[in-house]
Amino acid sequence: MTSTAGITVSIFAALCCAPLHSTEAFTFSTNNSPLSSSSILTAPRRSNTELYNIFDAVGDILSGPKLEAEDALPYHPPFCDELSICDDGVRTFAVKERPLSFTGEDFDITEISNNNEEDFVRVRGAMLHLPGKDKMRMASSSSGENLVTMDRVLIAATPSYDLYRSDGTKIGWIEKKLISFMDTFDVYMEGKGGFGVTGLFKPTPAYRIEGDFLDRNFSFKNEEGKIVARANMDGWIQIDMMNHYQVQVAEGMDACLVLACVCCIDEEFDEEHQERKKKMEE
Repeated sequence: MTSTAGITVSIFAALCCAPLHSTEAFTFSTNNSPLSSSSILTAPRRSNTELYNIFDAVGDILSGPKLEAEDALPYHPPFCDELSICDDGVRTFAVKERPLSFTGEDFDITEISNNNEEDFVRVRGAMLHLPGKDKMRMASSSSGENLVTMDRVLIAATPSYDLYRSDGTKIGWIEKKLISFMDTFDVYMEGKGGFGVTGLFKPTPAYRIEGDFLDRNFSFKNEEGKIVARANMDGWIQIDMMNHYQVQVAEGMDACLVLACVCCIDEEFDEEHQERKKKMEE
């Protein structure tokens, strides 16, 4: 008779090889023959392209509540009329930092919402810039049209990036919160009033970005507290020069804004890691 541990391993192995979206039930053996890995649990066979990894489902469960639709953006129009907004459910993107880059700030972003990887936008850093004065530009992969410019503020109390439209209009900025129990980034809209560097006299941010930045797992909340986007580290092994993310954007949320913020946050933590390494070497 097979041991309980053996049965558990068999069930786990079958689950890992079964598509999570399948509605077909697993078949248990009801005969009186000795239990074996094949008679305990049998899953329908699928091709490799249709298999889902059970760990992805576990990650979805642990990542928190489902995304909620963004009813109204705090600015108008969105960054791109064609690419920014989708009214047909949650969109998923893969953000890949290029390992070979002259600027160290280059990302290729594809949309993988329908299980088809399609080029979406690309982000490129400036070839020439001052130390601590990074500039990145997001452009459409299909047309090459510039959509968003992320310009790091040279003199600021906390790391900040100004966000500009393609015509040079500043729409707002993203900054790391100066006083907080945990790492937090806030997105403010231009012209909303308020002043100060500690956040005591600033208006409520349009979006607050919180989570586990060490493991690159964070979410975007709007003023109403709704989670409208989420970013997760994609892959078990990550290094600063080639981080990969999977980003989910809710219906009605500006995907270009979310992806721009993810790139800014990645660059900020990469620089912090480099600074720590230098101090340790000294």
